[in-house]
Amino acid sequence: MIYQQILQKAISYIEDNLHESLTLENVASYAGFSKYHFLRIFQKETGMTVGDYVRIRRLVSAASMLFYTDESIINIAYHFRFGTQESFTRAFKKVYHMPPGQYRRIMNSIIDKNGGKNMKQQQKMKGWFLSGSHPFNYEMGIDTKVVHRGKCSGYLKSVTVQTTDEFATMMQQFKADKFLGKRVKLSAFVKTKNMDGFCGLWMRVDNALYDVLQFDNMSDRPIVKDTNWNLYSIVLDVPENSALISFGVLLFGKGHVWVDQFKFEEVDKSVPTTNLEIAHDVLDEPINLSFEEE
Repeated sequence: MIYQQILQKAISYIEDNLHESLTLENVASYAGFSKYHFLRIFQKETGMTVGDYVRIRRLVSAASMLFYTDESIINIAYHFRFGTQESFTRAFKKVYHMPPGQYRRIMNSIIDKNGGKNMKQQQKMKGWFLSGSHPFNYEMGIDTKVVHRGKCSGYLKSVTVQTTDEFATMMQQFKADKFLGKRVKLSAFVKTKNMDGFCGLWMRVDNALYDVLQFDNMSDRPIVKDTNWNLYSIVLDVPENSALISFGVLLFGKGHVWVDQFKFEEVDKSVPTTNLEIAHDVLDEPINLSFEEE
């Protein structure tokens, strides 16, 4: 967690400059680190090198342009810094298993077949469900246009929300058995738009009686306003008496949030937890029993 703000700053820089020249040296310099130290940090947190991350994000963005615009393949290749159309095609085929032209034709036929709808609204998403204070005022689903990696992302957005007091969450729950006695990091890439509230990842660890043992909802570091894709994480301990782990993305008020590439991993005790400890003052004896005291 020590390097998370620096990492987020670097990823924001990458996302804003995918069509510009990006090297390990200039990204590391922007983050304020030597390139070798920054590479270790970036690779540890994201599971890939800076070069791999840039290449994947450029290819995903290129696929979106192929899918949703009429821009020529060679112009898309040059826009995302591929030296030739041939090098772009080779890189694209490694990820999407077909050349760009074929991908565009196949994807366009899918659009024609489903009436051009990019989002599969309120569809059932395996493992995920919608909850919160006003879930009926929100919508969750799969988006095939706004994607961080792969073919689709999950989204949660306000539909008929009136105030910032309303919230919803797209979430999952699973048994804690696999992580008992361990320290666990939940991470995901998040993108936001039209925010008039805030959002964040969240995770909660309960015992068999549903008492909260560990909890973090990023309320001390909320995601606000419009943001490009960036990596966020939560670190919690899973005590031996844990029974259930719940997690998801939380949206307060109006806005649209996309999430992609959720990941759970065990980390060692040197990684600090983000557990939100809420202190309660315990009185020595009861007071104001007649409600007359001010």
